[in-house]
Amino acid sequence: MTIFSLPGTGKPTAQAFKRRAPKRLILLSLLALSLGMNLTIADTRKETLLVVVESGPNSLDIHGIGANRPSYGASWNTYDRLMTYGSKTLPDGKVMYDYTKLEPELAESWSVAADGKSVTFKLRQNAVFHDGTLVTADDVKWSFDRAVTVGGFPTFQMKAGSLEMPEQFEVVDKHTVKVNFLRTDKLTLPDLAVPVAAIYNSTLAKKHATAQDPWAMEWLKNNTAGGGAYKVASWRPGSETVYERFDKWISGPKPAIAKVIVREIPSASAQQALVERGDVDIAFDLGPRTVTDLTKSKKAILIGTPVENAMWYVGMNTAKPPFDNIKVRQAVAYAVPYQKIMDAAVYGQGIPLFGGANNTEWPRATSYQTDISKAKALLAEAGFSGGFSTTLSFDQGLSLISEPIALLVQESLASIGIKTTIEKIPGANWRAALLRKDMPLLINNFGGWLNYPEYFFFWAYHGQNAVFNTMNYHNQTLDTLIDKARFETDQPSYAKQIDDMITLTYEEAPRVPLFQPVVSLAHQANISGYQYWFHRQLDYRQLKKD
Repeated sequence: MTIFSLPGTGKPTAQAFKRRAPKRLILLSLLALSLGMNLTIADTRKETLLVVVESGPNSLDIHGIGANRPSYGASWNTYDRLMTYGSKTLPDGKVMYDYTKLEPELAESWSVAADGKSVTFKLRQNAVFHDGTLVTADDVKWSFDRAVTVGGFPTFQMKAGSLEMPEQFEVVDKHTVKVNFLRTDKLTLPDLAVPVAAIYNSTLAKKHATAQDPWAMEWLKNNTAGGGAYKVASWRPGSETVYERFDKWISGPKPAIAKVIVREIPSASAQQALVERGDVDIAFDLGPRTVTDLTKSKKAILIGTPVENAMWYVGMNTAKPPFDNIKVRQAVAYAVPYQKIMDAAVYGQGIPLFGGANNTEWPRATSYQTDISKAKALLAEAGFSGGFSTTLSFDQGLSLISEPIALLVQESLASIGIKTTIEKIPGANWRAALLRKDMPLLINNFGGWLNYPEYFFFWAYHGQNAVFNTMNYHNQTLDTLIDKARFETDQPSYAKQIDDMITLTYEEAPRVPLFQPVVSLAHQANISGYQYWFHRQLDYRQLKKD
């Protein structure tokens, strides 16, 4: 049925049609056209997700030096791993990953050798990368070789699961790869399901490698070579990342969301307004004040999940005066305004890790509580009765939490004579600043991906080049305890090793635990499928929009 016509076509114009057709038929036709347009728009909106966050990725390469936490999310959604974790529903109805259950992703199956010295993976034979290249065992080996070779965070992460050298990874045939174990380690298989164990398109990456950059680090920082459920359609660092569904992905159920737009909005009030007006689908990793305000307004659905194996802390550089003095560190521990931080900085949204509130579970609370008189006495015993001046640094990319904590700590330290100058480091540069390990005093948070206390200590306290040992702390007794606990099979011995580790580090106070954080998001009523993950990033594959 023609409604419009161009001059000279001989077809009836809208006016001519009106003269010839019944009025009701015209209205039905116009309504059908309108519905068709609206359905198209509705379908598009249903398959497009708009997300706002405080800060975004500073790299698209999880193996890159200084890649920040949002980079984990970019990698998680655009790359596959051989395995992933299952999920579980908590008594309160929240859904989260299950670290006790490994499930297939790029590998359709695997089998551990009878002697327990290796594992063999069978890859999905029709899996392809985003450019259409077939995924093979050569890509898996190249990816793992890269991870254990480039150094820094990815290499240390692989080492946490006793994956340390290229010789451990063996191509059996085009779709079969074998991983040889250096030792019996309960963390080896779980470590292959974390973001660092991403599988790269080695053919594509090698095209951008050079003699000076054999692993194409420079190119992969700004480009992806993955085969995950989503492709990066565009990336404007500091502003926006756009993901598009990869419809040839076969490593899991087809995602319901075709396009994800992630915009960086550092203003808490702007995030709140966007949520309350319904202009965005999800606001992720919200600041505590925003959560409190949205709870009052009741204009969105809020979900908060405690982050396992994680804590916010005050860290002190033990390699440099005056924080090389244990009494100075203990003085700071007694000067921290713990309850003020809980009340005024995080609005009660966290689990206290001070005052002995929890002395059985991990993360465990310290015995420290605010005691200014004791803090002054310890500072005097250390030879600093007149105090001293220093710098207090924090991640500006997480300023909704870190800045109010820093201000409260600054005020409280001033009361014992420690004058601090606050240094705000841009989020894109924070990880690199941490890795330099030259900041005297800092506010930070750290969480271990694999939910074991010794894994946290391996990353955060071990003296042998532990990446996130931001305090430059080294105690040989502790290193020995950590190494034993990682491979201990006797449960009573293991429990004692963990207890000894906690007691030692809390006494020497290279870092002062504040609280166990909660990762929070707000979403509209038509959004479903959210699942909490250990890497604290959104997994777009499970999300749905009605």
